[in-house]
Amino acid sequence: MKEAVGIEITSDAAWENRFFLRRVVRWLAEAGIDQFIDIGAGLPTQGNVHEIAQQVNPDARVVYVDNDPIVLAHGRALLASNTTTTFITADLRNPDTILGRPDLRALIDFSRPVAVLFIAVFHFVTDEENPAGIIATFRNLLAPGSYIALTHATAEGSPPDQVARVEQVYKNATSPFVFRPHQRIEALFTGFDLVEPGLVRPWQWRPSEDDTRTTWQFAGVARKSDQE
Repeated sequence: MKEAVGIEITSDAAWENRFFLRRVVRWLAEAGIDQFIDIGAGLPTQGNVHEIAQQVNPDARVVYVDNDPIVLAHGRALLASNTTTTFITADLRNPDTILGRPDLRALIDFSRPVAVLFIAVFHFVTDEENPAGIIATFRNLLAPGSYIALTHATAEGSPPDQVARVEQVYKNATSPFVFRPHQRIEALFTGFDLVEPGLVRPWQWRPSEDDTRTTWQFAGVARKSDQE
């Protein structure tokens, strides 16, 4: 799911997400976060969340979540010898089935800060499926000082003809696809405080020289207040 950036617009958009994810995980780990839940993890590749987090803190714990059983098989094979990382099969649209999993609870302690990574997944969730409500379910369980990171496809700034082609491709697809504008994506962070530089293009979030740049997405990282 993640490597295609939801819509396979270009390989550049996929790499843009991947570079953003790597920077975010390193930043969070260096800030002291040692628990991560990666929603819609996709097939394992180089620079996975556990690899980056455990470079900073070897005891960091990571749970990957995806709804594809093929991803589960590959992930568990990759992590067979890693006792602080696991893969589970579950669907983002049913957050309680993720948060209630015993194998997730065996690694993640919700009394302490956790980072939940929603990279290139919410444009698969329709308005009727209540993306804000899904995030609220996570938020209500997270301890103060927890973070979410999110990227989401947008039509803002992209050529209208390309947007139209993407919408046509997904019109009759089994997986929905929803472009959302900046304002509606920002609203998904309700209950969290966006960290600088706010909701921006992925490559604008603490950029590096290797970043790939497109106009297809917005990205942000936000913290649950200590005042909760």
